[in-house]
Amino acid sequence: MPKGRNHDAGFKARVAPEAVKGGRIVPELAAEYRVRPTMIHQWKKALLEGASDIFERGGKKAEIDEATMRSLHARIGEPAGANASCPESPGPGPASDEGSKPPPVQGRSRTR
Repeated sequence: MPKGRNHDAGFKARVAPEAVKGGRIVPELAAEYRVRPTMIHQWKKALLEGASDIFERGGKKAEIDEATMRSLHARIGEPAGANASCPESPGPGPASDEGSKPPPVQGRSRTR
């Protein structure tokens, strides 16, 4: 079976319902679609857990506001630690030497 192969939502939407129907066992489906059985189990679980959302929304697609979408698109391709330098970040990132030194004590002299 191919490693690292990404499957689109349409592919998962075709395979998961077959697993839910139960006409064939998961290993048979895995062999036919050339995916690992664990993937089919995960897709089946996601389908069953997400089904209630369809009915709660009345069958409409979930909508994401434009600002959120722009923010998500901006984050695509960022290195994993890139958010450490954001203004909202509590301090310097792990690559900085500043974070390894304790802050200086102010207000009292240490000499007696």
